[in-house]
Amino acid sequence: MRFRSAAAFAITGLVLGQSAYATQFELTDDTVALVGNVERLVARFEDSLPDLARSHSLGYEEIQRANPGVDVWLPGAGVELVLPGQRVLPPGPREGIVINLPEHRLYYYPKPKRGKPQLVYTYPVSIGKMDWQTPLGATRIVSKRANPVWYPPESVRKEHAERGDPLPRAVPAGPDNPLGLYAMRLGIPGGAYLLHGTNNPLAVGMAVTHGCIRMYPEDIESLYPQVPVGTTVRLINEPVKVARIDGQVWLEVHPPVDAEGQTVAPYLPAFEARLSEVLGDSEAAINWEIAQAALAGATGLPVMVGLELQPESAPQGEPGVPATGPTGSAANVARP
Repeated sequence: MRFRSAAAFAITGLVLGQSAYATQFELTDDTVALVGNVERLVARFEDSLPDLARSHSLGYEEIQRANPGVDVWLPGAGVELVLPGQRVLPPGPREGIVINLPEHRLYYYPKPKRGKPQLVYTYPVSIGKMDWQTPLGATRIVSKRANPVWYPPESVRKEHAERGDPLPRAVPAGPDNPLGLYAMRLGIPGGAYLLHGTNNPLAVGMAVTHGCIRMYPEDIESLYPQVPVGTTVRLINEPVKVARIDGQVWLEVHPPVDAEGQTVAPYLPAFEARLSEVLGDSEAAINWEIAQAALAGATGLPVMVGLELQPESAPQGEPGVPATGPTGSAANVARP
């Protein structure tokens, strides 16, 4: 794989056709890598970002990052807002449930029906906060329960007691139950990790849980009956996603989460490593200025950062293409 530096090229528009708040997308073939679209709306006086996020299947941090500088609770009448409903599909097998922790988002790939295209459902989720991280790795749904009773672990009860908010040993099913109306248990050793609803939907899309995966009530209600016990679940940490789409190279960046659960800045080698995986033996011209801006901003909005090159289109000295990349390497020399 080789990639070059390109001074400028047209960054064309957004994928159209699906509503930003759609949660279901058809994957007509294995090459589909980008779903949804970015939409914009003009805020009304009564709007808030959390309310708009929930009504458009977005998480709290997701909509906040897409609208920097906007007041979360009072955006203001007439303010144009971005609804980040477009996303690059995560790497790896398209089967079962995939949860990308930096993205705060779940993807569900049900088994395709005969003669029908593969579907993907995607929903915002909350993940574990610092010191209560959501574990990474592969697991399965081992049990399901509607109207669950919550039995807080002793560690959680201790934390609540220390801040003057004691918990009972069992919280009955109902509107005050933090698990909501549906819960699915993950087969992760050493703890009771659940995929569940919530009685606090404002916090969906944030790192606020004790390691569980939390969803909007309406989203878990939709997902719960579709997912059989035994469904595979992959919990991944992929802050930088790259896709090849009709000769274009697209980049989507979210704030990475380190081993301590802290949010850190994305960095260029992560993009280069992912780019190498995606391109394989192909060659591409990359607009490094746009790529580095996407890495620095980490807004979660996919951007087109490059073009694949055909062998005959790779001569030296094209107009507008500098001879070196961002680290000074020759433009036609393989990057690490």
